[in-house]
Amino acid sequence: MKTVVYPGSFDPVTVGHMDLIRRAAGLFDHLVVGVLVNSEKKTPLFSLEERVIMLKDACKNIPNVSIESFNGLLIDFVRAKGADTIIRGLRELMDFEMELQIAQVNRVASGGIETIFLPTDPRYTNVSSSVVREYARYKVALPDFVPENVLKVMIEKGIVESKKQED
Repeated sequence: MKTVVYPGSFDPVTVGHMDLIRRAAGLFDHLVVGVLVNSEKKTPLFSLEERVIMLKDACKNIPNVSIESFNGLLIDFVRAKGADTIIRGLRELMDFEMELQIAQVNRVASGGIETIFLPTDPRYTNVSSSVVREYARYKVALPDFVPENVLKVMIEKGIVESKKQED
């Protein structure tokens, strides 16, 4: 059975993330979505536990996907899950340059863990957690950018208003 890991902070999970999860789940026997605390992001929108809960809800109808949190090195998490492959999404050329460097370091440091890059569906090129968080700072919802369950939590917690901003 081929197990792969799709890591990220998923703060919050977006429709772009969900597209990659569905596509990777269709390619492999088991996909572990690894939710991590990203030390680069100083003000997370959601706690680690909230992100795991939202991802589990969003992925509940994808039977070969499991959601787990982790801290520490990604390569250690990948090994602990019995995997030897990491899945990463690419939206633009800048993503490739950054992700390639990380993939090469991970491969050397791990003694062979591979990284597979999946290009983003063109519909989701401009969708990112960073954009969702930035708009949320101003209480503006981006319902086309996040799964329904995530939008519902954002509204319930008062993070965003329930209407799209009018132009």
